[in-house]
Amino acid sequence: MSDLDRGDASRRLRRRFFRNLGFGLLVFALAAGAWGLMLRGRKEGGLPVGLRRMHEWNERVARTLFRSEQLAPEFPRESATEPRVNGMIGLKDPGFKLEQWSLSLEGNGRKVTLRLPDLQKLPQVAMTTELKCIEGWSTITSWAGITLRSLLEKYGMLTPELATEGYVGLSTPDGKYYVGIEMATALHSQTLLAWEMNGALLTLDHGAPLRLATPLKYGIKNIKRVGRITVGPDRPSDYWAQQGYDWYSGH
Repeated sequence: MSDLDRGDASRRLRRRFFRNLGFGLLVFALAAGAWGLMLRGRKEGGLPVGLRRMHEWNERVARTLFRSEQLAPEFPRESATEPRVNGMIGLKDPGFKLEQWSLSLEGNGRKVTLRLPDLQKLPQVAMTTELKCIEGWSTITSWAGITLRSLLEKYGMLTPELATEGYVGLSTPDGKYYVGIEMATALHSQTLLAWEMNGALLTLDHGAPLRLATPLKYGIKNIKRVGRITVGPDRPSDYWAQQGYDWYSGH
């Protein structure tokens, strides 16, 4: 190749490089502009509408793939350790008395008030599963209690419609922390109302006397100190979903 040909080739490469660079910068500027407009636009549930719709799309995919017979991994009891004390919202009521605690259960036109001995009459189950936090850590923990399903069935909270399309809301006695779960998770065999953790009664920091324990959801859904459970056809409010997190929060 002559010096002239090499010069022409070099110029073509430079032109191609700067043309591609200009195109890349244009695409970046357009994307950045669109992202900025979305962030400044209308919000829904603490998030720009576009991001909220993406959460909803992810949920539709997850619910389509969900199988009630599929179980999260379980582990040997001796591998269990105590999880971090995370999430104290709803646990700071200075007037709370453990001995005065009761559970309000509402749904299907019924309402009952229960104490821990009432729950302990139901078939008790135990599991050792992985508790995952959205912060990125996880721990193997043993839980013992009853399935949420057994409670709902025992007290007639389910109709055929609610059992397939319903929702369950759970909140702390003071109402400051609350979560919602879809019925498929509520009725799963690994969704427990637990009063024991790692072979001992729950401590106050870990949600005594009763908490939700399910490996199907991140820790933000594993509500501590449950004081009220409601069953209905409408999606319940969820504390962290209102702050911009994914309502479904499954993994």
